[in-house]
Amino acid sequence: MSVHIAVLPHDGLAARPEPTLATLVAVLEEDIVMARLLPRERLVEDDLIERFGAKRHVVRDALARLEQMGLVERRRNIGAFVRAFSRRGVIELYEMRELLETEAARRIPLPLDALALQPLIDIQERHDAAVRAGDPRAVFRANLDFHQRLFSLAGNEVLTQAIEEYARRTHAIRFSTLVSPDYRERARGEHWQMIHALRDGDRDTLVSLCRRHLLPSRDAYLQAHPDTLG
Repeated sequence: MSVHIAVLPHDGLAARPEPTLATLVAVLEEDIVMARLLPRERLVEDDLIERFGAKRHVVRDALARLEQMGLVERRRNIGAFVRAFSRRGVIELYEMRELLETEAARRIPLPLDALALQPLIDIQERHDAAVRAGDPRAVFRANLDFHQRLFSLAGNEVLTQAIEEYARRTHAIRFSTLVSPDYRERARGEHWQMIHALRDGDRDTLVSLCRRHLLPSRDAYLQAHPDTLG
């Protein structure tokens, strides 16, 4: 009778599963948003390979994807860095976000009926729970879902995609507010005000809220990083 003996790695532990490209991108994106990786911090391929147990080509593809997302800069013969922003760059990014997001708010059919409003309420309740739990990563993801759903109500897919693209480009700017309990509570309250404006058909309030909602993260970055601002 033959006996099958399982062969384990030399340390006696099961091999760590190799992460996917999507996993690397998502984790590094959150690290940038949560200020675990700071502006101008270098992203060394060998360190990332060791951290994630990923192949080099997967790490390189992840860095390329983060560069496309506007979160990372790569320089020939130097390497990859978390993107830092000039004062002008920050202001112009937020001007573009304001143009896009207020235009979407103007296009949403109002008042919004209960059936169309309920998915947004469900997302906001998840956001509330994340704020109460003090979980910045969950707050970040729920916040993304809220705004994606909100602006999709405008019914223009190209506009929605543009909003998502420019919001993503400001991820590295927004960390100082996302990790602040006071800001998270303020954002939670403004989300509910947006829901009430949608329900009541109050377009002026909705547009004003969308504009005002952008300012704290912009202003906090400008104040916190004068040394990176040309």
